[in-house]
Order: sequence, then C-alpha cells, then structure tokens
Amino acid sequence: MTLEQQRRADASDTQPDARPRRTPWSGARGLRYGGDYNPEQWPRETWVDDIALMREAGIDLVSVNIFSWALLEPREGEFRFDQLDDILDLLAGAGIDVDLGTPTAAPPAWFFTTYPEARVVTRDGIALGHGSRGMASPSSPHYRRAAAAITEQLARRYAQHPAVVMWHVHNEYGAPVSESYDEASVLAFREWLRRRYDTLDALNSAWGTTFWGQRYTEWHEIDAPRLAPSVVNPAQRLDFARFTSDALLACFVMERDIIRQHTPHLPVTTNFMATSCPSMDLWAWSREVDVVANDHYLTAERRDNHVLLAMDADLTRSLADGRPWMLMEHSTSAVNWQPRNIAKRAGELARNSISHLARGADAIMFFQFRASRSGAEKFHSAMLPHAGTGSRIWREVVALGDDLTRLAGVRGATTRAEVAVLWDWQSFWAQDLEWRPSVDLDHRRRIEAFYSALWHRDVTVDFAHPAADLSGYRVVLAPALYLVDELAQRNLRSYVEAGGTLVVSYFSGVVDEHDAVPAGPHPGGLRDVLGLVVEEFLPLRSDETVQLDTGERGRIWTDAVRTEGAEVVSRYLDGPAEGGPALTRHAFGAGTAWYVSTDLEGGDLDALLVRVLGETGVPFGAPDEVEVVVRHADDAAYTFAINHTAAPAHLTAPAGAVEMLTGEKLGGTLTVPPHLVRVMRTTTG
Repeated sequence: MTLEQQRRADASDTQPDARPRRTPWSGARGLRYGGDYNPEQWPRETWVDDIALMREAGIDLVSVNIFSWALLEPREGEFRFDQLDDILDLLAGAGIDVDLGTPTAAPPAWFFTTYPEARVVTRDGIALGHGSRGMASPSSPHYRRAAAAITEQLARRYAQHPAVVMWHVHNEYGAPVSESYDEASVLAFREWLRRRYDTLDALNSAWGTTFWGQRYTEWHEIDAPRLAPSVVNPAQRLDFARFTSDALLACFVMERDIIRQHTPHLPVTTNFMATSCPSMDLWAWSREVDVVANDHYLTAERRDNHVLLAMDADLTRSLADGRPWMLMEHSTSAVNWQPRNIAKRAGELARNSISHLARGADAIMFFQFRASRSGAEKFHSAMLPHAGTGSRIWREVVALGDDLTRLAGVRGATTRAEVAVLWDWQSFWAQDLEWRPSVDLDHRRRIEAFYSALWHRDVTVDFAHPAADLSGYRVVLAPALYLVDELAQRNLRSYVEAGGTLVVSYFSGVVDEHDAVPAGPHPGGLRDVLGLVVEEFLPLRSDETVQLDTGERGRIWTDAVRTEGAEVVSRYLDGPAEGGPALTRHAFGAGTAWYVSTDLEGGDLDALLVRVLGETGVPFGAPDEVEVVVRHADDAAYTFAINHTAAPAHLTAPAGAVEMLTGEKLGGTLTVPPHLVRVMRTTTG
C-alpha cells in the first residue's frame, strides 16, 4: 500500500466529529505570539513566574512537551503524566493556549539500550549513539511502535484538555540527520523500490545498471547506497533520498492519524525548516499537515541574512499555497551552533519577526521562552534571557507583543506575487551528487542570486514546483532546474505557449527523473521551448571570467549554444564559447523563453531581470535595503516597510492611509525611521 493509499484508508476509518474543525487561530484575539516552553528544566515556582511574564509579554500560545519522552515514559510501558497535567492546567488557567508536542524526536535512553538496532547508521557504517537530539531510524519497527504508543497515550489523555488547541508532531524532521543505513532501512528501501518499479527489469533500466556492471537479478542484492570504492550509482542515490523523505513522512502520518482518532477537530502540524533542511521534499509534506509551520534561524555572519530570511518566508508561504502559516521558531538574538554566533542588534528582533509576518505568517513564535542553564543550547538566546527582565531583549519581546496586538487586523490577509522561482528538492538532490561538470554548480547560490536581485527591487516572489499550476505568474524563473521530468517539461511548455515568460539559467533541463540524460543534445525537454541546443558544457576556471558584447561579465560557466529559432541577445567576446550566444530570447507560442548560459551576478543579473520585468509589466522599485511587502484583505491593503538602513526612508502614502503601529494619519508620505518598521493600512474596495 502506498503512503497516499494508507492516508486515505486511515481517513475513511476515522469517525466524524461533531465539533467544528479548528485552526491555530480559532478563538484567538489576533496574531499568535509565543514560543517553545520547556518548563521541565525548572522547579514549579519558576513555572508560575514564567506564566505571569508570558501574560506581561502578550504571549497566547506555547509549544510544550517537545523533548519530554523520558519524563513521560521513564521505563517502557510505564507512563507518568502528573507533571504535564500540572503544566497544562496552569497554562489553561492563565488563558495561554498550548501547541502540544509529541516527544518522538528524542527517544529515551532505555529505548536505545533495549533496541540498539534502531540507532541511526551513517553511510560509512557508524551507528550513532544516544546523548544528543535526533530520532532513531525512521524505518525501525521498534521506533515506530514506541512512537505510536506514546502518541496514543498523549492523544487519549489530552483530547479534551482546554489548553490544547493544536498538535505538534516530533521536531524538525530531517535534523540533524536524515538518512539511515541500518538493516531495517535497507529492507524498507527494497520494498519501496518494489512499489516504485514493480520489476527488476524496470529498476535496472531506470538506474542504468549495465554501466559498471551493476545489474541486479534478485531484490535482496540491492543495498542502501553506502560508501563504495568509487562513486555510487547516482540514480540509486537519488532514489534513496526519495525513500528517506517518504520514510520520515510515514512516521509523521502515523502519529498524525493516531491524534486525529482522538481530536479530529484540532489541527496537526510539524515544524519545517524550509530552505535549510534539504533532505525532505516539502511539497509532498505540505499536503499532509493541517497548517504549515516553519523554523527559521538567521545565518548570523552573512550581512544579507535579512534577504535570506525573506526567501525562507516566501518559500514557506508557497508551501502553504498562499494561506497563512506559522513561524514556529526563530531566535530573539544569537544562536549557539554557528561558527560565529553574532547577536542581533537593537530593533533586529522586530524587523525579523515583522518580515515573516509581512510574508504571510499569522503566528510569531520563538525558541524558547526561558533560556536554558544546562545542556547544549544554554548559550542560545531566548525570550527571557539569562539577563532577565531588565535586559534589552526582554524589553523588545514585550514591545513586539504590543506591536502584534496593534497589527491584529492583518490576520488572514494574503501576500500575492506575480513572479515565481522554481524550487524542486528532487532536482537539488540529483544536482548535488558527485562528478558533475564543475564543483561550482551550486543550486542554492544561483537561487539566492536571482531572489536577492528581486528582493532589492521590492518584487514579491512565490516559489513553485515545476509541475505546479504556473498560470497566475507573469514571470517564472528557473535558476537551477537540473532535473526535468516529462510532467514538468509539458507544464513549462504550456506555460510559455499560453503567454508566460520563462527565464532559464545554465545547467537546467539536463536529466530526467532517473538522473539520465534524455536522447539528443542538452537541454533535453527544454530544447524546443528555449529554441536552442547546448552542444557542449564549457565550465570556467575558478578565477576566470568572460566578457559579453552587451557589457556583462560571466563567471563559473559557459555553454556552446546553437540557436534553433531563438534570438541572440548577447554573445561572448572571449572565453571558451567566444563568438557564441550568451543570452537568448525565444518567442514560443504567445510567450517568451530566455536562456542565460553563464553566471551573471550583481548589476549584470539585475539588468537582465529589470528588462524581463519591464517587458512583462511586473512593477518594481529602485534597488535599496528597504523591504516593502503588501498583504491584501477584502477591504484593506497592509504595506509593510522594513528599514534595514541607518537612514530614514520615505514611501508614498495614499490618501486616507494610516500607520498602524503609531496610529498616525499619513499625509502623502510614510516615513520609516532607521532600523525600524512601519505598517500602512489603506482602505480598498
């Protein structure tokens, strides 16, 4: 039975519930505010103090029980809930709602002692030990049975508890490790392959096993793609990545469906890490959660980390199909697990939070409420830091709670985009394997470059799967789309034929879903829509650049391009592709397809995108560091202006507009002070 068939079967067995289906925002005053709360680290008197401080800060939702399995089940089959009962009762009495976690991301010590074969095994054969965070092998029947048992106990006991408004399964699936090469995973992988290919002939054909004599004649001959004397079959590696994502998802679905049997009216979710956990295909995962929730942590040392924050938020909104989503975790200041844990400066906490809000989040939450005194994350910032309530961080936490109260009217408003960037985890898995034509083929860096250029022009971006409905976008960008299957190929062709504009960057359309090169020249199924063929890849040396006759400079990569209907926009003046096309533009049906055969950055990439935006009528602004995003409701537009500079910024304000944080009635201009945020409400309709 496939995962989808199992999901439908389980759903059909669930008895209907008379209570209305809730969302995380049902009955809430406005935008949700809070964070992870781990009171088991503290004596009871501290809980009472914490809850009073939560009320002072305006907190109305906390995630509880994320890592408490060892306390709830100190020995197998022996359950103790007195402490959790007390915590939930105290929170309910204070009017603070609970996102109740299943603690299955941290199996107890007794589990690993009793079932050592359930430990995660690395690709080079090392069985990982206990004493950290992270789950057991997702394919282990012992793990699944134990996880189901604790989830059943929790769901039955707290189904009617007044504090519980939603469920939080596990924690950050895929982190810190995802793949496991234990025996249970090998057996499960074989069964996954049987369902996918049905016959060994089909598998051998898909994997191209005649190369290097890898052909299989029995299913039991197939192993996980462990370390080998040379590079392992890339199609096998790709399928193992797919299997791993599915195995983790099956664990989530198992727990979710147990919970639904007891509380079908409450939403169930888990916390994604949209752009920073590459081991899961979140397009598939997002269909299984009741509300999309995301954790985001700044790459503190990067000076453009606010741009990457926006990219993560836009991807999360896209996973939610444009609906409001939850920022389940972010940090008030520094984290403790980066090479240099740069603290956030004054005002940065609010700017980060409001950027997520502007891009569709209706819940702003942190890890964690009170800073830990012990353990691996004792130097991780918190809402209530070690410095206490006299600290700048606490003052900013309280101020943010006040601001979110003022912005409550934004709840439910949507963020719209006319530009989409194609994002496909499976393509990334394939592209990032060994022995590609250049070590500089970094899909993430290309996507960041395109996204950053648009961010600086105040162009709001959605992310989309290449086989998704793209008809609502004027422009679709493919900065890194190495793998294109037949469905995606047809979809992109139809999009352009119907009048869309597609911009494709180099090393795209190279392989099919089996990481195999289609018959004929590159770029495979994109040849006709782009109106060209790539006769040869011509990567550059690490310090080499090339000059285009239109003034741009390229780096990293060039192609030997032969046009077959495409217009040549620019040519190479030097380098290995000297004299050949560098940028092309192809009229195809009612639309246009561009091809960028080299790595453009900075102003060169900006100039290209400005031309594309101008031709398609997508509005854009002057390049700066002031972030402008609009959320739309039926009767109002909410313009968020986030100033990341040390100088005041000035925006045009329509007649009748009001600034929501200060209450100021605007007289034609919205002024945003340095490093601060302003939100303008304009009546529409």
